[in-house]
Amino acid sequence: MVHRNAPLTPEGRRRLVERCRTRPIAHVAAEMGISRATASKWVNRQARYGELGLDDRSSAPARQPTATPGRIVKKIEAMRRDQKWSASRIAFELQQGGTPVSRRTITRLLGQLGLSHRKFIDPNGDTNREPQTIIAERPGHMVHIDVKKTGRIPDGGGWRVHGKGSAEDKAVARAKKRGAKTGYVYLHSAIDGYSRLAYTEALQDEKAATAVEFLDRARAWFAAHGITRIERIVTDNGSCYRAHAFTDARGESRHQRITPYTPRHNGKIERYNRILAEEFLYARVWRSEVERSAALKIWNQHYNYHRPHGAHGKQPPASATPSRVNNVLASYT
Repeated sequence: MVHRNAPLTPEGRRRLVERCRTRPIAHVAAEMGISRATASKWVNRQARYGELGLDDRSSAPARQPTATPGRIVKKIEAMRRDQKWSASRIAFELQQGGTPVSRRTITRLLGQLGLSHRKFIDPNGDTNREPQTIIAERPGHMVHIDVKKTGRIPDGGGWRVHGKGSAEDKAVARAKKRGAKTGYVYLHSAIDGYSRLAYTEALQDEKAATAVEFLDRARAWFAAHGITRIERIVTDNGSCYRAHAFTDARGESRHQRITPYTPRHNGKIERYNRILAEEFLYARVWRSEVERSAALKIWNQHYNYHRPHGAHGKQPPASATPSRVNNVLASYT
C-alpha cells in the first residue's frame, strides 16, 4: 500500500520506466524528484518481473522464526470450518493435543483467514446461531429501569418555539457565553417486562438517592396494579445503580446489570425511551419545563391505559396486569 507521501505510485513507476527507455536514468530521476538508485530499482524490477514488478511488495520479512507453523494454521482453519469452534475452544483442543497456542494468536489467525465471524463460515452467510430473546414469564418477573437525560426548556420556550436566529434564541446564546446553564431534566423510567406497564418521573438529577426514592415510588405504583413482587431489576451500569444505597433499596429483588456498552440487553426500556421521545418529548412544541412536566403525567396515563401495544394484541399495557384498571377516561383535561 502506497503511503501518502510516496513520490511514485504504480502509474508513476510505469511512466518512469517508459522515459528511461530513451533517456538516461539520472536525468529522469532528477526530473521526477527521486534518487537515481530508486529509479534504477524500478527499471530493474520491470525488466525482471514485468508489470507485476511495479506493484508494491509485502513488508513482511522473508523469514519469521516465531511465526505459527503452516501445518498448525491449517489445523486451526479446519477446526474452525468443520467444527465451528471458537478461538478459546480451538486453543483448548490444541493444548490437549500437545500443541499449545494462545487464544490471542488463534483470534489473529482467524482474522487473517477471514473466519473471525460465524457468518463467514457458512456459504449462505448465515450466522448459524439463534439470538436469545429476553422474555419475562409473568408480571414482576423483570422490571427494567433507566434514565433518559433531556435538555430543560427555558420559560417562554426555546428555539423550537421562536426559531433559529430569533431574538430569544440569541439571548439564550449570550447567556450561555456568560456561563449560564439551562441544565437538564432526568426522566427516570421503570417498565414491567411482561405487561409493558411503565412509570416515568421527571427528576432533577440521577444520583443514587434520587434513584432509590424513584424505585420506592415505582414499587408502590406497580403494587397498585397487582405487581406486588419484583423478582428481578434490570439496569445499566450507571453510577446510581452501582451505589450501595441502591443495592440496599432493592430488597429481595435480584439486581441484574447488563453487559457494558450493550444497551440491547435492556432493550424494553430503551424502546420505551424511544417511544417517549417520538410521541411525547418532540411530538409538539413546549413553552416551559413546568408545562412539559405536567403533561408527562397525562401522557403516562395514555400510554398505560389507552395506547395499543403490539405485545398484547393491540391492547394497552394495563390490560395485562393482575389488577386491571378500567376506570380511566379516554380523554383528559
